[in-house]
Amino acid sequence: METKRKALGKGLEQLFNSENINFEEVEKEIVESATEKDIKNIPLSEIRSNPFQPRRVFDEEKLQELSDSIKEHGLFQPIIVKKSIKGYELVAGERRTKAAKLAGYTEIPAIIRDFTDEEMMEVALLENIQREDLNPIEEAEAYANMLKKTSITQEELAKKVSKSRSYITNVLGLCSLPEAVKTLVAEGKISMAHAKILSKMEDQDYVISLAYKIINSGMSVRELEVISKGEDILKKHKVTRVVPLNRIYSVYENAMREKIGTKVTISAKKVTIPFEDDEDLSRILEVINIDVDGEY
Repeated sequence: METKRKALGKGLEQLFNSENINFEEVEKEIVESATEKDIKNIPLSEIRSNPFQPRRVFDEEKLQELSDSIKEHGLFQPIIVKKSIKGYELVAGERRTKAAKLAGYTEIPAIIRDFTDEEMMEVALLENIQREDLNPIEEAEAYANMLKKTSITQEELAKKVSKSRSYITNVLGLCSLPEAVKTLVAEGKISMAHAKILSKMEDQDYVISLAYKIINSGMSVRELEVISKGEDILKKHKVTRVVPLNRIYSVYENAMREKIGTKVTISAKKVTIPFEDDEDLSRILEVINIDVDGEY
């Protein structure tokens, strides 16, 4: 353990031991303490992604912009890697590494440091949170992974990443969402506010149904809160849950919306089809094969 700490560096060890970790300070300490001998050109083919990298989706447009910049100006800052049994593992600099490959580089300057799994996890998480926003699902899974693989508490994690305890709890709740809904949240089709409410509901099929309702009919956060509170009342009073009509009708509403091209609302014994003007009404009538020529 002493050898590991010596290899990592005393200044960096102090940063990791502090309650609050700032990625910029960690990277600055590593770069500034590195000598010319510490920076080596490493073949990109020998570098593997950080196994604790929380980011699953990289913005292709931003990567291309960084790649173009590297082609024109070169790489100003080395990446940070850890020696592994076969080649190297990235500690920090995933975007630079990917962009360098796009730019046609075969090698990249790197600083080699010895990190524990916990430190690699923290650096990967902090680099993405403090430098490049993760989507909510990536962030939730990163927090869950860190709590699972380390001995820290939610309170300690909150301090490390400069978030409130309640924020961490709410984000972690997203891990309980059905996979289909996680995908919608990750793609930005459902807001974090909507996702937070959905994550507290137990019926997975119902959550999926509501998720598509949010997208297709523009359900507000307030409307979803009302539905959620209704679910809570049913649970508290142990009432046998009856599938609400609006849940059944949502399937028909979506089908009609795809057919007609406008929002359709179905309530008990009534179908409402709004239209903007006479031209739009004619279009709808034509779609549903109603010919009114000569009827007026």
